[in-house]
Amino acid sequence: MSKLDSWVDNKIVQNCFIWFVLLLIIMATVQADSRLTTSFFIILLLAPAVYINNLFILPYLRKKLPVFIALFILNTAIFTLISVFIIKNALDQPLEINMFINFFGILFLALAFGSAIKIARDSFTRRQHEKEAELKLLKAQLNPHFLFNTLNNLYGLSVVKSDKLPNLMLKLSDLLRYSLYETKETFVPLEKEISYLENYMDLEKIRLDDQTEIIFKNKITDATMAIAPMLLIVFVENAFKHLYLSDDNKSCVYVSLENINRQLVFKCSNTFNKSVAHDNHHLEKGSSGIGLLNVKKRLALLYPEKYDLRIDCNTKEYKVTLVLDEFY
Repeated sequence: MSKLDSWVDNKIVQNCFIWFVLLLIIMATVQADSRLTTSFFIILLLAPAVYINNLFILPYLRKKLPVFIALFILNTAIFTLISVFIIKNALDQPLEINMFINFFGILFLALAFGSAIKIARDSFTRRQHEKEAELKLLKAQLNPHFLFNTLNNLYGLSVVKSDKLPNLMLKLSDLLRYSLYETKETFVPLEKEISYLENYMDLEKIRLDDQTEIIFKNKITDATMAIAPMLLIVFVENAFKHLYLSDDNKSCVYVSLENINRQLVFKCSNTFNKSVAHDNHHLEKGSSGIGLLNVKKRLALLYPEKYDLRIDCNTKEYKVTLVLDEFY
């Protein structure tokens, strides 16, 4: 990043530039003996209301629109009263209704302008983060280790001339086609993501043979709904990567999908042994390299305040529950 880019991305520099431009606009329009002093004084009156609006009130715009409107108007009214009384005492002028109306209008426009800038800047930042997450996703789409193991297993089946080989080769072909060519969109139909999970688990069954019970329960009633691509596979990859294989007891990987009203409920669990497990850093990293940390970042970007991710780990089981709200 160049020095100019770092200055442009600096929020303090951005805020100072916007207030400087606003100061010039006020100086060009205000009628007073000392335009600079008067304009600077107006900026000082506007700034607290703008920052309170941007930091504490604007987040309600997405969550609860009526609450946002009520708080926006209340904030404008309160700072209008405060500003008018300060101006009245400073200039020693009698109170007039026009003073309230004029300053309410100025403050309302200033808050609307500030909100628009904040929304535009947040949207631009979010798109930048989405591009970064997309780049990480593209880099992680093809897992060489998984592909190497799968090809070895398929070779073994070809030697014994197993009847399973043609079907499994088709599954591998579908899995690679989806991960390489069909994940460029921000959202894809859920049926494609389900098919990807099924193909992946079918190929893992070859590797694990009879050591592990693999259960996939698909309770989705409408598979045409959209979801971010390769969002769920990381949790399934983690389940297989950190699966505890015991000679005494059969291990288990359990995956389920269900849509309840407008929510998608995804659950994934695997047999786990905390005493022989890797540290938390390794648990946070999926076998594709994309890892749970990047998934959490993608969830925050693509489903802001519309998801609930719970990860529970005890001595015998590692379990992930993901709920997506307002899922279409």
